[in-house]
Amino acid sequence: MADNAREHTDNQGGQGRSEYHGVPANALPLTASEDRQWATLAHFGGILGCVPSLLIYLIFRDRGPFTAQESKEALNFSLPPTIAAVLANILVFIPVVGNIFAVIATLIWIALTCYSVAAGIHVNRGQPHRYQYNLRWIK
Repeated sequence: MADNAREHTDNQGGQGRSEYHGVPANALPLTASEDRQWATLAHFGGILGCVPSLLIYLIFRDRGPFTAQESKEALNFSLPPTIAAVLANILVFIPVVGNIFAVIATLIWIALTCYSVAAGIHVNRGQPHRYQYNLRWIK
């Protein structure tokens, strides 16, 4: 394989670049449709908790302003319920009252899902969404 890379380099007139060169360090900005798509996915990701919106925020915040704004809003909204659901799921293992925490965790997930889907539909239309009840921890 290394011989093929050298041959390819030699065939390019000695430019010194192999066919296995890396990608540029800075990524291109998102187009308007990609920006709206990732912003929508950040809200729909609330179905799975705060991890999808966190990943989208960290990866795409510098590439699209709408995605940065909406993924931060989705992250701020989904973080507290995710923490509460994880705690409730841990407390499920307590004898006698574990069933109550199972119901609480399920209700948290249902509420988070409903709000996230409604916000995702709103954002998919290209309109910014602000959750009515949101602890905006991440500024």
